[in-house]
Amino acid sequence: MANTRTVTVINGDGIGPEVSAATIRVLEALKVPLEFEFKDAGAEVVAKFGTNLPHETVEAVLKSGVALKGPTGTVVGGGLPSANVGLRKRLDLYSSLRPVKSVPNVKTRYENVDLVVVRENTEDLYAGLEHIVVPGVVEALKIITEKASTRIARFAFDYARKNGRKRVSAIHKANIMKLSDGLFLDCCRKVGREFPEITYDEVIVDNLCMQLVKDPTRFDVMVTENLYGDIVSDLCAGLVGGLGMVPGANIGERTAVFEAVHGTAPDIAGKGIANPTALMMSAVMMLEWLELRDEARRMQGAIQKVYGGDAKVRTGDLGGSATTREFTDAIIAAL
Repeated sequence: MANTRTVTVINGDGIGPEVSAATIRVLEALKVPLEFEFKDAGAEVVAKFGTNLPHETVEAVLKSGVALKGPTGTVVGGGLPSANVGLRKRLDLYSSLRPVKSVPNVKTRYENVDLVVVRENTEDLYAGLEHIVVPGVVEALKIITEKASTRIARFAFDYARKNGRKRVSAIHKANIMKLSDGLFLDCCRKVGREFPEITYDEVIVDNLCMQLVKDPTRFDVMVTENLYGDIVSDLCAGLVGGLGMVPGANIGERTAVFEAVHGTAPDIAGKGIANPTALMMSAVMMLEWLELRDEARRMQGAIQKVYGGDAKVRTGDLGGSATTREFTDAIIAAL
């Protein structure tokens, strides 16, 4: 196929291989000019490679420039560092982009939610710089730099301008962390002055959480440091039905990884009942990033059509009885 682009596929752990296979079926039905190469990452490949993020996987994504990734497991409170965090650091995927939008016929407490969380991905407490001072006392270092804060602010304002968004809110705790979060806000303000058509405001993170639960429609694009962004993006996902209903992307200067941000769901792995919606939506974002806009529009339209139609075509997490294959068949038919 002429001008074919290679996409690195990382199946991941648990239900990862199932939702990846379902998503690739839809992409192939779209006849996109893409070739898929499969590489390993996650907890389930440690025995084979001695690591959850093999060097050849990172090299493959560097070469292809784009990856589609299923969920990977991380041991809590011990074990190897997160493969997700490792991938973001090694590829300098500085921006986590998480659009959160209401899905037709998915009943939640809210309607017409349409938010975007832009999260700085490389520093803050997730730099992982912690050490034991004396037994019983651990110190973790929060790293905030002018370079990273300016870069993520510019990404958020650029995204708002390109996508017709009207407001960018900087999320912070500068009332307590006056130097670190103060630097982040100073960078956001400077960048904001370059985008006079976009309204800029600042919201303290704990107040934001309350305001989102009261009325999520008052917010538009939110730009955050790493830890706040991790928490706020999951909170926002809960407003539209959970992590299974939202896409995710990690974007750098030359490389991007599009991933399902939900867990590996080991309790249902291999049963053929996983919901592939999140990874399919992430694939839509990937198509847009690759400038395959017509294919992205068709795939997004098919997802909307299936959710707007017969309630039986739902996986078990949404109260239906459809298998992963039956749901995927419905998406392909809707194309």
